[in-house]
Amino acid sequence: MSVAPKASTPSWPTPPEGGWTADDLDRLPNLPPHTELIDGSLVFVSPQTFFHVRTASFLEWQLQSVAPADLEVVREFTIDIDRQNRPEPDVVVVRAEEVDPQQTRFPAEAVVLAIEVVSEDSLSRDRETKPLKYARAEIPHFWRVENENGRAAVHVFELEPTTGTYTSTGIFRGRMKLDVPFTVDLDLTAIKARRVKDQ
Repeated sequence: MSVAPKASTPSWPTPPEGGWTADDLDRLPNLPPHTELIDGSLVFVSPQTFFHVRTASFLEWQLQSVAPADLEVVREFTIDIDRQNRPEPDVVVVRAEEVDPQQTRFPAEAVVLAIEVVSEDSLSRDRETKPLKYARAEIPHFWRVENENGRAAVHVFELEPTTGTYTSTGIFRGRMKLDVPFTVDLDLTAIKARRVKDQ
């Protein structure tokens, strides 16, 4: 006679009624790195593509090298939008006075620029959900980076104060020159995300 196996209990966290809160993200044990909170739900990050990793690294280091001293560039750090939303942009530019070595998140009002590098599994979040939330939190600048056959296309948005929504100020491929939120002149072709055969 064989014994039926016992049903296993799920090892993932079960949400409380009303969903998780921003504070829960710091208290829940054994969460995968870079877990986000969107509308009270935990969002786990899928394995990242080479394009995603290379682009986020490029933007972090390039922006850090040109950012004014009163701004800090940080990679993969959550933002407190509200009680049920704590997204993690790929790169974020914040006021340096708001940086504390012990903190696990930035208040939305400290954020000057949020950057999302679009992945297949986060397409609608990066194009629709997150920009809407960043705009409602009054983050003045948002960049969305798309992979166009291994090359970066940076969609730049600025908060329109009368509507409280983002308006597009340009799409950049190859060279990216901006005056806000600070002076930027980037060679986007330096993001090498695929092998190019010699001709």
